[in-house]
Amino acid sequence: MFEELLDANSSYAAGFDLNGLQPRAARGFCLVTCMDTRIEPIRVLGLDPGDAKILRNAGGRVTDDVLRSLVLATNFLGVTGVAVMHHTGCALAGTSDSELSRALPDAQRLATSDIGFLSMPDPEAALAADVEALRGCRGLASGVLVEGWRYDVATGVVDRRIKA
Repeated sequence: MFEELLDANSSYAAGFDLNGLQPRAARGFCLVTCMDTRIEPIRVLGLDPGDAKILRNAGGRVTDDVLRSLVLATNFLGVTGVAVMHHTGCALAGTSDSELSRALPDAQRLATSDIGFLSMPDPEAALAADVEALRGCRGLASGVLVEGWRYDVATGVVDRRIKA
């Protein structure tokens, strides 16, 4: 697998045309979303390389690392608007951390006993909590707008659930 990926990178590098792209988000946008392979953030939102910062993790949750990244992005990289985009059919939706932990093999359950999986027993409440965590982050640059969206993996439609 790794060899195939590195071979593909050789082809990509041969035609590389992003040299000179600025580190700032050209459209002032950052998307926080899930790592689910059914989500293609650039295509979903009609973005081009350089338009936005995209932060991905399991569930598209607002974690300490997302907050750290957004403090930097809003203060130094031109981000003025952030959307937290959860999605339908998420493996973390409708479950609890204890259920997820119980589903792990014994060795992994013991090794991850101190990790919070940020499950979403109530997906709507989780989205609202993530938006509020961002809106309440005093480290973000002033005036940053934050919204909450839900992406439908069956249709590709983004539903604007919490407006700025």
